[in-house]
Amino acid sequence: MTKSFPEQGHDGPYAAPLIVRDQIVRPEWIDYNGHMNVGYYGIAFDQAIDKVFDHELGIGTEFIKSEGQGPYVLQSHMQFLQELLEGQKFDVQFRLIDHDHKRLHFFGEMMRQPDGVVCAIQEIVAMNVDHETARSTAYPDWAQRRFSRMLSDHKAMARPRQLGASLGLRR
Repeated sequence: MTKSFPEQGHDGPYAAPLIVRDQIVRPEWIDYNGHMNVGYYGIAFDQAIDKVFDHELGIGTEFIKSEGQGPYVLQSHMQFLQELLEGQKFDVQFRLIDHDHKRLHFFGEMMRQPDGVVCAIQEIVAMNVDHETARSTAYPDWAQRRFSRMLSDHKAMARPRQLGASLGLRR
């Protein structure tokens, strides 16, 4: 039986955008070019969205352990705009773009501290997956209500111009 996780997440209102503050570029994330390696941008975004799933929506670690289901990222698209160097602090902010009963669509921005320059963006679509069957499954009603509230709280934000950007060579 699926239950609500009162110690995980909340019913809103939700900040617009949601900000995961004070992340730091670790020494092991630096590549031979002297800046953060592209793979670690993905790790940083992933760790930040996990905090949103845990602390804002309640569909993170405790939900997964208890219910045997949780969000799997189906698609991710990143753009690298500015380099980050070892020891630099950054924040990651997210806005919910859309959702249905199984899927979430988020847009994230990685912003260097203290100047707020956007260094990378990421767009993801995640789907709830039952770990036993390895098939998609609907989120419980309480989670869907949270998604709807978050979407409503984020509606007033300007649509990101990079949303849905295609990949290819410009000619």
